[in-house]
Amino acid sequence: MTTTLITGANKGLGFETARRLIAAGHTVYIGSRDADRGRRAAERLGARLVVLDVTDDASVAAAAKTIEADGGLDVLINNAGIEERTPDGGVIGAAEVTADMMKKVFETNVFGVVRVTHAFLPLLRRSAAPVVVNVSSGLASLDRVSTPGTPMHAYPGVAYPASKATVNMVTVQYAKAFPEMRINAVEPGYTATDLNAHTGHQTVEEGAEIIVRMARLGPDGPTGGYFDIEGTLPW
Repeated sequence: MTTTLITGANKGLGFETARRLIAAGHTVYIGSRDADRGRRAAERLGARLVVLDVTDDASVAAAAKTIEADGGLDVLINNAGIEERTPDGGVIGAAEVTADMMKKVFETNVFGVVRVTHAFLPLLRRSAAPVVVNVSSGLASLDRVSTPGTPMHAYPGVAYPASKATVNMVTVQYAKAFPEMRINAVEPGYTATDLNAHTGHQTVEEGAEIIVRMARLGPDGPTGGYFDIEGTLPW
């Protein structure tokens, strides 16, 4: 039985990924900052709840102890993420972004990934087929963001794409350090979720496809890569 933890899984892409992996036979832990929301999500899915705030060391350490006591972990999906927006839902561009805004986004999107991965490394290293999936974004691609005429080029925000580009680098470095693991970054596509005020054109079912696919990799699968549903993306 494969045991999987998904951070930020009480809604959106995390919830749909959990649903799909449970259907595929995984034992899934729903990582949720809010215990009540997480409990309701876990009950709907037939998942297990672990209260987990990726920005809090003590919360992450407690979650790791809980899952270790229950038997260990095979797959970690770092899904929790935020994007800074204006009160009316607009993207905060280069003229408006501040260091504090950047810190807030990086605390969840980057330091949260490192904090959770570090805490669960001992459990993953005991697994026969450990997998880590870092949910990135097409906005992390320097190639695409710098290419005129693409949707990524038109995006004016700074904090979110910078954080996800950092996640890509973290992914590559972890993959080199732990060649026995399958560690990859994925781009779900522009999916309608709370993150973007449901402006995305994809459904969560479509967006979760690449996350689920990479979560189910075997030991001979790729590692240190950056993928969307169609294949490898340019860095």
